Amino acid sequence: MTRPAMAPAIAEFTSRYGRPDLRRSLWQVANTFSPFFACVAGMFVALPGRPWLATLLAPLAAGLLVRIFVLQHDCGHHSLFGSARANDVLGTLCSLLTFIPYRQWRRQHNLHHAHLGKLDRRGFHCVFTWTVREYRDASPWRRFGYRLFRHPVLLFGLGPLFYFLLLNRFAYGGSSVRPVERRSVIGTNLAIAGLYLGAAVVLGPAEFALVMVPVFAIASVCGFWLFYVQHAFEGTYFAHSDEWDYFRAALEGTSYYKLPRVLQWFTASIGLHHVHHLGPHIPNYHLQRCHDESALLQRVPPLSLVGSLRALTLALWDEERGELIRFRDLATPEHATA
Repeated sequence: MTRPAMAPAIAEFTSRYGRPDLRRSLWQVANTFSPFFACVAGMFVALPGRPWLATLLAPLAAGLLVRIFVLQHDCGHHSLFGSARANDVLGTLCSLLTFIPYRQWRRQHNLHHAHLGKLDRRGFHCVFTWTVREYRDASPWRRFGYRLFRHPVLLFGLGPLFYFLLLNRFAYGGSSVRPVERRSVIGTNLAIAGLYLGAAVVLGPAEFALVMVPVFAIASVCGFWLFYVQHAFEGTYFAHSDEWDYFRAALEGTSYYKLPRVLQWFTASIGLHHVHHLGPHIPNYHLQRCHDESALLQRVPPLSLVGSLRALTLALWDEERGELIRFRDLATPEHATA
């Protein structure tokens, strides 16, 4: 079967899993938001006399905040509920906790799905990656800047704060930004300012910071890592637009991040990213079943938690060999003569 002929068959197959289950969706909302607010409240209660307990609760609250973001992600695809309005309302509410304006993120993320793996359309919700040729053609100062940008300490230290706290405070995208997206950014910023400043006044600025800063810092790093490892891994896919293939981008350019069950729950199965890109309309709680019932999807090699750490050093796309490489690989014979 040719790839164009595959499209109707794949669309028909994924459509079987694309119907939201209202009870399961509502249960996900309940079992995510309720423990999150309970954890945060527990941290405030424990802080004066039992700061160690507040410290122990911070990673749990952060994990639940990551799960809230994945629910916002599902709402952006209109996959969590059958009603578009219900998805938009919940997605907007989630954005007050994730700091990511819902409507702007939704459009940018849809562009990410449309152009994932295109060398001439890099940068949509992925960490920007240079090709080997671009690196070699760059000036020494630009090379230094890129190496600094790709250093794991900087990338996962300042990168999450830049993305979640700074970049998303503005309507980015140039002249293509729509008025509804600008309103989403402005409205989200005002709502966040009012909500968090009010909470800081009521609860105390120091106490508020001691509780919320660790939670948000841990969650942002974990969320940014998920962004990164879902597309930057050994064996990923890149091609120029005239050679680009949607199915290869979905099946080869996205990872099957096989996490332990507890982490799969906290990340709402987003590690099954190859399934998600093939069927973005599938609710997160149907992704595993879709994968398990498809011989095609099961052929995608899993990426383990330990194995994914190698992705930290992958920084350049070698067009000659069709693979991501490390900076030090440039000195090896096969890359030095490319």
